[in-house]
Amino acid sequence: MSEPLATLLTEQTNPASAGIDQLSTAEMLRVMNDEDRKVAESVTPQLSQIALAVEGIVDAMRNGGRLFYIGAGTSGRLGVLDASECPPTFNVKTDLVQGIIAGGEAALSRATETTEDDPAMGMRDLLARGFCAKDVLCGIAASGRTPYVLGAIDEANQMGALTLGISCTPDSELSRRARIGITPVPGPEVVAGSTRLKAGTVTKLVLNMLTTGTFIRLGYVWGNLMVNVQPKNVKLLDRAKRIIGTATGASYEEAGRMLAAADNSVRTAITNWQKVKQEDTQRHG
Repeated sequence: MSEPLATLLTEQTNPASAGIDQLSTAEMLRVMNDEDRKVAESVTPQLSQIALAVEGIVDAMRNGGRLFYIGAGTSGRLGVLDASECPPTFNVKTDLVQGIIAGGEAALSRATETTEDDPAMGMRDLLARGFCAKDVLCGIAASGRTPYVLGAIDEANQMGALTLGISCTPDSELSRRARIGITPVPGPEVVAGSTRLKAGTVTKLVLNMLTTGTFIRLGYVWGNLMVNVQPKNVKLLDRAKRIIGTATGASYEEAGRMLAAADNSVRTAITNWQKVKQEDTQRHG
């Protein structure tokens, strides 16, 4: 039996923002800023769980698995956002990390809240993407009780897949059903129940850790440099040259020539430089 909504921490009123509608604009924003300071701190107690999740995703991907996010409303949009950023950042295939949102693509720009109440729909949407036992499913629900998400988690569990659950309510149903529960608790929202605020922010922080941590472990980052960036526009081309310069000590102009010679692959340009340096060392060593 799901916990009644009125008892959930994400639905409680926040004493710090009582009367916020009567404050000046500057005072109102200060209250919001003070509350936002609590967000990052709420992730700290969950780092061990997040680490377990990253290691699980890494193992799955090394064995041909993929990562799927599923959620409704803000939670779903955040999952789709994180998934969509992986190909341009790490140059991975577009289907390696996928986001599923209740209501489909239309729900990305227009709210379709009624779809989140159907657990069978969550299961069907998951299966429609070809989800299988070697994949990882991460359910996202600030309340930890969204039927759409729980239905998908139950289906993935039955397959024997690794399931993760991100929620912002202590001992949530999602955290109990998922094999690895991640439960940062940033507290009641400035506007009661508006989980696009602190809950949304803390969810984004966790998603950042999951995919960035995974691709660092898989070798997609050199030092702290984005060596798999795809230089497909002026900004990214500039970034690619600066990355090569930082890694090799080359001038900006020389980095550009190295990048062109490597067919616009930053990683290849750095690797080619390392090979030449090693050969020079062997000849003169």
